[in-house]
Amino acid sequence: MTFDPDLARLTAVLGEPVPDDVLRLALTHRSYSYENGQLPTNERLEFLGDAVLGLVVTEYLYRTYPDETEGFLAKVRAAVVNAAALADVARSLGLGSHIYVGRGEESTGGRDKTSILADTLEAVLGAIFLSLGSGRARAFIESHFIPLVHDSAEMGAGLDWKTSLQEVAAERGRSSPEYRVTWTGPEHAKHFSAEVWMDDECVGTGEGTSKKIAEQRAAAHAYEKMTSSHAGRA
Repeated sequence: MTFDPDLARLTAVLGEPVPDDVLRLALTHRSYSYENGQLPTNERLEFLGDAVLGLVVTEYLYRTYPDETEGFLAKVRAAVVNAAALADVARSLGLGSHIYVGRGEESTGGRDKTSILADTLEAVLGAIFLSLGSGRARAFIESHFIPLVHDSAEMGAGLDWKTSLQEVAAERGRSSPEYRVTWTGPEHAKHFSAEVWMDDECVGTGEGTSKKIAEQRAAAHAYEKMTSSHAGRA
């Protein structure tokens, strides 16, 4: 049976009238191409979308945070323009169910793989830019990624709280942090809640617009509790 994604439904979710032929190309993973006569893949559109996303986020950071250092801007950009963040946005759009993947990827959960979701969303960004212009691509990125920019900027130096928590847990002889995440809301506007557990104890909680942000906030909460309680005993 030939895979036939509901392009009209996806176009409605995206809110961008990308022509079907361009959108279909953006959804074609190389694994599907190899099994179907070497069809064109989404890799060129992915290349384009990656550049467009990076430029829009970088310009936004430059204009919005005029007093911050280059290091701060680079760290926030890295927290937003990465595979995990892209995959989270792709999941919020329900993109996985529309991707053309090969039988091997289909059988191993390829539709929900972070790398495939991230690459496909970049290809979709490239398709929006190519077919509708830079203004529509910018509007789409600002709608779906700028909230992540603000969340990340609020964390400041704590953008990698998970690593900090892992280190302090090891120093104190605690078990490795385990993150448990739930979410509420519709697919296009999920709200995530995270708990971090050690030694069968919940040691921190956090919320955010993505799984990554919620986990980082939970890690920050746990880190602050552990370090402040340790200082109080000193």
